[in-house]
Amino acid sequence: MTDERLALLYPGSAVELCALAHSGPFQLLVATILSAQCTDERVNRTTPALFARFPTAETLASADVAEVEALIRSTGFFRTKARNLVAMATVLVERFDGRVPEDLTELVTLPGVGRKTANVVRSVAFGLPGLPVDTHVLRVSRRLGLTERTDPVGVESDLDRLVPARRRGVFSLRLILHGRATCRARRPRCRGCAFGDFCPSTSMAESCNRCD
Repeated sequence: MTDERLALLYPGSAVELCALAHSGPFQLLVATILSAQCTDERVNRTTPALFARFPTAETLASADVAEVEALIRSTGFFRTKARNLVAMATVLVERFDGRVPEDLTELVTLPGVGRKTANVVRSVAFGLPGLPVDTHVLRVSRRLGLTERTDPVGVESDLDRLVPARRRGVFSLRLILHGRATCRARRPRCRGCAFGDFCPSTSMAESCNRCD
């Protein structure tokens, strides 16, 4: 029921629903790395200049880290991110002929790439099964009673059982959109939520002055 209702609320494919502006797997990988502790809007304002200067893994691998730092400074943690981006591109060139791998176990070997980032790239760029778990997915899935776990890997495992493999990526994106629009961390809009008829958090929301 949750999957179908989310699809009605937020129609579109994973590519269409992904908020990170990109063209191809390499750009999406870079943008997703930059999105850590940063808004998608800020990333999208930062990446055009970065991609214009370093359009491929080969060019980024040979980049001066200080120049990358200057280009991505506004995304926060720019020194660590710059080092990871150059190191990631270097590994792509040395091990994968400059191409982003599709396999999860290979993706997570790249510097700066964890399971969430790998699943974003798999599901959006390659159309493969992958369910990224960020703070929105974790919060919304727990409030809806889809999982009781708090660790991202455990939550991913629980949600994987509920959604067909081909829909996992777009399901995650829809949970994220719902978390941003309605099921917010502070002052969630419970009274107008489309899941109010079965969400276990609804009864708490009725007397909660923190909810809109």
